[in-house]
Order: sequence, then C-alpha cells, then structure tokens
Amino acid sequence: MASLQDQLLKAGLTTKQKTRQANADKRKKNKQQRSGVEHGASLQEQVKQDLAISKADKMAKDSALNDAKNSELANKEQKLRINQILEHHQITGVRGESEYNYTFGTKVKKLSLDSITHKALVNGRLALCGVNDTTYLVTSETAAKVAELDSTIILVQNDKIAVEETNEDDPYADYQIPDDLMW
Repeated sequence: MASLQDQLLKAGLTTKQKTRQANADKRKKNKQQRSGVEHGASLQEQVKQDLAISKADKMAKDSALNDAKNSELANKEQKLRINQILEHHQITGVRGESEYNYTFGTKVKKLSLDSITHKALVNGRLALCGVNDTTYLVTSETAAKVAELDSTIILVQNDKIAVEETNEDDPYADYQIPDDLMW
C-alpha cells in the first residue's frame, strides 16, 4: 500500500520537491520536539533550583530581620525594667546640708543629703544610679540588681572600706582619713 504522499505524487497534486520539503520539515519538527522535551526538563529543574535559592535567601533575610527586631525589643524591655526598678526602689526625702559630689557622664554634680544618708552612701550601704540625666539614690542591693542588667547605670557604689594595715614607719599613721571627707 502506498503512502498518501505517493498517491498525491501519482495524482499530480504535488511535486517531488514539495514532498522532500514536507519530509524535512517533519523531521525538524520531531527533532525540535525531542530536544525541546529534554531542554524543557532541564529548564524546569533550573527554575526549581532558582526558586529554592531565592526562597533560602528570603528566609535568611527574614531571619536576620527577626533577630534584629528581637534584640531591639529585648534592649527596650531591659531599659524599661531598669527604669521600673530604679523608680520603685529609689530613696526620697533625704535632702540635707551635706553635699556629695559625683560624676555623671562628663559632668560633676552635687547632691544635698542629710548626714545619715551621706554616711550610708560613703560606707557603701547606698548607691547612686543614673539614667537619662536623672539620678536615683538606691540601696546597694538594688544597685547590684541593676548592675546585673546594665553596669553602666551605676554612678557611685562604694565598697565598705576595710581597715588598712599601716606601716609602722608612716609618720601619719596616727591620723585616720575620715570616711565623709568632702572633695
């Protein structure tokens, strides 16, 4: 049985040139389909890989932003906690005639205290803490709690001065330096 092409050639409806061209076009089309399927599969894999890479990059960026927000929130929470501790535990009503000088940042400030509070501050039972240009007078225990959170808040926290051993040859050994020496 003859093919349709052969029948069309016998009938004179087509020429050998057109049949060859039709066969060539058919082979090219088949070849393109075969290579297109293989190329399409690799293209799909490439797209999947690109998508996975972009998804991983996006997750890394989101994670970094989330970490930054969490650390910022933790810092803000810590500052609020410190302010709450200082405001709740501050000692008020200790104004007096004695002046206590201390440094706050780069400035030397004076605090008027009564004599009992002044001695307690000098001996280390009380401490000074400073936040946002505000000075808080607190107990040494409260200052220790604040120092655990942020040690830069503590302005003055004196240690109890132990009795120092004196040198026998020291001509000033008989003269003690007072704890409440004003400077």
